[in-house]
Amino acid sequence: MPDLDALLAQIDESFDDLIALEEALVRIPSVNTGVMPTGNETPVAELARDWLGADGIEAEILERAPGRGNLIARINGTSDKAGLLFMSHLDVVPVEDESKWRFPPFSATIADGRLYGRGAFDCKGLLAAQMMAMRILARNGVTLQDGLILASGADEEHGGRYGFGWLAREHPDKIAAPFAVNEGGGTPLTTGGVLTYTLGVGEKGRLQVEIEVKGDSAHASVPWLGANAMYRLAQVISRIEAYEPELDTSAAFFDYLPSLAIEHRVTPENIDAVIEEVGGKNRSIASMMKGHSRMTVTPTMVRGGVKSNSVPESACVTCDIRALPHQDLAYVEGELRKTLDGVERVTFEIDHMAVSNASPFDTEFAQRIKAATERTLGSEVQMIPAISTGFTDSRFLRPLGTVAYGFAGLHPEEDGRLIRAHGTDESISLKSLRQSARVMLALAYDMLAVR
Repeated sequence: MPDLDALLAQIDESFDDLIALEEALVRIPSVNTGVMPTGNETPVAELARDWLGADGIEAEILERAPGRGNLIARINGTSDKAGLLFMSHLDVVPVEDESKWRFPPFSATIADGRLYGRGAFDCKGLLAAQMMAMRILARNGVTLQDGLILASGADEEHGGRYGFGWLAREHPDKIAAPFAVNEGGGTPLTTGGVLTYTLGVGEKGRLQVEIEVKGDSAHASVPWLGANAMYRLAQVISRIEAYEPELDTSAAFFDYLPSLAIEHRVTPENIDAVIEEVGGKNRSIASMMKGHSRMTVTPTMVRGGVKSNSVPESACVTCDIRALPHQDLAYVEGELRKTLDGVERVTFEIDHMAVSNASPFDTEFAQRIKAATERTLGSEVQMIPAISTGFTDSRFLRPLGTVAYGFAGLHPEEDGRLIRAHGTDESISLKSLRQSARVMLALAYDMLAVR
């Protein structure tokens, strides 16, 4: 059986195939608007199933609803259990304005050493890397002690009701493993001369709130006969803009700031001053500090009115809320009530789309990820625990007893400003695509291979 160095060399030899796979995945517009019918994940799952099947890897597609496919592939080990789960997702967010893109968003165009397209980074790059790692293991007949599962879910971008949330509830045996590696971490931070990677140990909770204000309709030519709901909505949005969240520096992330050449002892009283100072040198770390220290309430959509010559009697704003791990639904409700106090005829409803949770950082699994990264780079790295500001499907696995981390294993030279997940010109560097595949292969080999 080839050793790990020989297997990693095959990643390099198969680089063109890896790029072609990523291109094929991105070119399928598996856009999830959040409103059924949507998603179209099954065609992506079918492509991946057939690609893996060419090397004898068994794969199946499970659908909660037509078109909302979840891919589950497996390489069995000599035991009757799995030892590691590769996680990713098949859906992508919508494109708001294609005309602003440098290249068509589903063209998977390669330029300047990067592959551009919606989903190129989030999350088809990780899926392609994990698929290539599985192929190399299967082609070389590597014997595993415990099995390797690859699961790529539907509906991650809108809460996982058709994806991992459903799988965890209805088919937990299909995705059962003690350890899982997913999106939500693995970003390189170079500061103070030390290469540091974030290990995504957990995530903020995500809530969606619908705030509605009522007025009284009238003809727009005599607006004084009504009460324009838009004016009250403006008050609501102004209150949200002025909201000052409680500051919190209890996350483990802050204990590791000295390793990022930040010598301040950060407290709720000085956090914003430190962020401002750090931001002048490293915007990425400053952004992480901000995300780890407060709840965010962000208006994202506005609706109101029925006709241009009628005073609207109702108007609504949708807000995205990201809460810290200890901030529960009651806390969020209380903050909203304080923020909106005094605005007349206002109501709100909260949809708790993702409950915050986390895995411990001090584990052997974390050390295995660190070792795999060092092996593939040929240099020492350090890991720091991070809480993702965006939710991932890992939150469905942790209650099942799985230690789940976010770690994409990007190349040290990856420019985070160019990734633009969910934004215009989303992309991933070809170097990161290759490095991610190498890390996934090294991790699976180290944890599972019989030697």
